[in-house]
Amino acid sequence: MPFLNKIRKDLIPAQGMKRYSLYAVGEIILVVLGILIALQINNWSEAHKTRETEKVYLTNIKHDLESSIAELNKFIEKRKVILSSSEKVVSHYEGKPVEDWNQFNRELVDVYSWDRFFQIDHTFQEMSSSGNLSIISSPEIKNGLLQLDQSYKKLKFKEDHLRYDSEQCLFEPSYGMLDIHEMADNYHYQMSNGKSGKPGNMTATDFEQMLKDKRQKNGFVFIGMYMDGMIGDSKQIIKKCETLVRLIDSDLKEK
Repeated sequence: MPFLNKIRKDLIPAQGMKRYSLYAVGEIILVVLGILIALQINNWSEAHKTRETEKVYLTNIKHDLESSIAELNKFIEKRKVILSSSEKVVSHYEGKPVEDWNQFNRELVDVYSWDRFFQIDHTFQEMSSSGNLSIISSPEIKNGLLQLDQSYKKLKFKEDHLRYDSEQCLFEPSYGMLDIHEMADNYHYQMSNGKSGKPGNMTATDFEQMLKDKRQKNGFVFIGMYMDGMIGDSKQIIKKCETLVRLIDSDLKEK
């Protein structure tokens, strides 16, 4: 090798050596620039792919939020009915005469028929379980989703307590005092305008024992308290959902 290098050096004049060195340096610079450009293009391509994935997730989250808003509004209306019915039932415990026992039965079954709210957050849960929540680049959206998830969990906690109090104060004691089948038939007849169930003819005798049970009165009071609180909580959750929808719309337009 030293021998070949000597021959090469002898063949290249001094001026040529200088030009050759500049040419070699230029080649090195071009190679480095090429590598940097290739890396930049690759990074841009990966960023573009990540952004496209993020946009799909954000679009799906927006759909989930809009669906949740619609469901929450329905639940608020249902819970308003239950709140009103529970207050009416309590008023009869406190001495207000019952003028229509069929209507009274309808109010009772309205209260007994409360159900849970199940949030629509499939996309958020999928992203959380797969570790893809980090794809969301907006801190406001990410924090908003996490806060919304906490709000849902708090609502679930209240529903769990309501379920326990309902079982202890309403469902269990009513099984030995009321004819649930007759009540259900009468209720369905009223709600369907006579298309299902049976008309029946509820009387004071059907509810006499129940209206003397302080435990059940407390149950209806609890129901009213919980419903009032959960209506407020649901409205706050709707506001958070609407804020997130606006943030997502803005994010999708900007990038």
